[in-house]
Amino acid sequence: MQRAVRTAEIAGFPNPEFTPLLREFDYGEYEGITSAEIRARNPGWELFRDGCPGGETPAQVYARALEFIQLCQAKGGRVLVFAHGHILRAVAAAWLRLDVTAAGGLQLDVATLNRLRDDADHGRLLAMWNAP
Repeated sequence: MQRAVRTAEIAGFPNPEFTPLLREFDYGEYEGITSAEIRARNPGWELFRDGCPGGETPAQVYARALEFIQLCQAKGGRVLVFAHGHILRAVAAAWLRLDVTAAGGLQLDVATLNRLRDDADHGRLLAMWNAP
């Protein structure tokens, strides 16, 4: 979360509101291990399908994403978010009312912009994703 707060400050938002709903995926026993190392131990492992032993399940992360969306809706208007990739991917899947496993198919690079939008004619949209 410190990196997200620092990024917000660098972007010109010196007093961001903090919510633990946007903390990164708890990797549990996989903390500090690369995805390649995890797959060497557990072939076919997918974060948004399998979760992490001793850490969070995909359902738990999805529940946080849904709660964050509710928080944003309660604020009304636009909300600017700085967070880590996995939780942002889960928020996008939840926004689109997709299963959390869909988050695994959303590439999200570092320092990119994304826009989720509620359109009167079309409902919830992924209006921009992974833009430099």
